[in-house]
Amino acid sequence: MAYSFVCHRVQKQLINFQLKNFIGLIMKSSIKTKIYSAQCIGNVEPIEYMTPYPSMRSLIEGQTIKFSDQMMNEMSNVTNQDFLDLVMQTSNWLQSMGIEPKQRIIVPELEYIESQILLFAIWNMGCSAIFTQDLSIANVSKRIADAQTIQLNESLFDTIKTYSNKYLAKHKPLLSDEAILSFEKESGIRLSHYNLLINVNGIQKAIGLKSRTSFYCNLRTGSICWIIFQAILPIYCGLIYHNINPELTIGESGKDYNLRQDLNNLSSFSSNDIAICIENTAALSINGEPIHLSDYDILDDGIRIRGHSVMMGYLDNERNEVAFKNSGLKVSF
Repeated sequence: MAYSFVCHRVQKQLINFQLKNFIGLIMKSSIKTKIYSAQCIGNVEPIEYMTPYPSMRSLIEGQTIKFSDQMMNEMSNVTNQDFLDLVMQTSNWLQSMGIEPKQRIIVPELEYIESQILLFAIWNMGCSAIFTQDLSIANVSKRIADAQTIQLNESLFDTIKTYSNKYLAKHKPLLSDEAILSFEKESGIRLSHYNLLINVNGIQKAIGLKSRTSFYCNLRTGSICWIIFQAILPIYCGLIYHNINPELTIGESGKDYNLRQDLNNLSSFSSNDIAICIENTAALSINGEPIHLSDYDILDDGIRIRGHSVMMGYLDNERNEVAFKNSGLKVSF
């Protein structure tokens, strides 16, 4: 009798466990469908990729093939070829540290170009970069069990100088792969390679950026705006990064284009204000118009966004359930 009771109890626990797993799978599937729906715009689905590069790795390779000797960063005297070589050396160093493709790497605080090189090396390996922002590394490591940390005892340039600039990739990332996990919001913002590339593409189209334009931008390293406007945009558009009499400046105030996150005042933005919504990767609108393949509706208590720049989702699925509704993503003011 006791044996039968125990068996019945174990069987009940097993059924409950399987039911919880089944419900969890349904919820995940439902969230994925909602996110995909929010990333559609008109009849253009997010799998209809509208960028010439299949990944961040291909971006730097493509720019180097076309413009290897062109100066990329005047302040550091780095050409496109120099940058690619440094990225490859850093990739080999990361590999020697035991870093493997598809891992999430916590990015330490470095100087601008060192951070940029390390970021592209992480992508070059097929990994995702974690920016902790104001959260401690210990806090992030508790939330992300597989997060990898790297230690630098000297400058990145000194660390990688003995490593080869030839790197054989074990894994080539896809546009749909996670590229960034940012804790700029505590719930965690997940962005794909495609999110980053299509947002930069939209900025280029809206501003009409031309190759060889001298450009300066000085944002907080590791912020999503830094990633888009300072780390990727100059490479994508072939700009020359320089702080002496630049032809174009982008920043938080007093620049040719100013970044604003106060979306509750969106209707009063100036023509040179760039509306920033990090759930839409970064740029949402410029000169009062949504960037290419993005759109939004102003609500009483927030804004509903949709389009190809809409993020992969929050790290917190409970928040995803609340935010992704009505074929869009609601961001509260």
